[in-house]
Amino acid sequence: MSEPEIDVELIDDAVLALMFLTLHKGRDWEPWRAWKSFDWAALGRLHGKDLLLDPVGKAKSVVLTDEGHRNRPVEAACPD
Repeated sequence: MSEPEIDVELIDDAVLALMFLTLHKGRDWEPWRAWKSFDWAALGRLHGKDLLLDPVGKAKSVVLTDEGHRNRPVEAACPD
């Protein structure tokens, strides 16, 4: 019996959608940030797609790029 193939695109979409639940920024001029408590491989792939800045570092959150913020999974549920 062979193992089923894992669709990493679906995983990345799900991780990005979950990240939108933790979007925050301190001041209007600051970039959107999301908690980075997700799989490092998924965060790396999202960074490779230019949706996040480099997630490696001591900060507990990661900055979404403008493109990452435009790729909102649900328009009505996400802040502008």
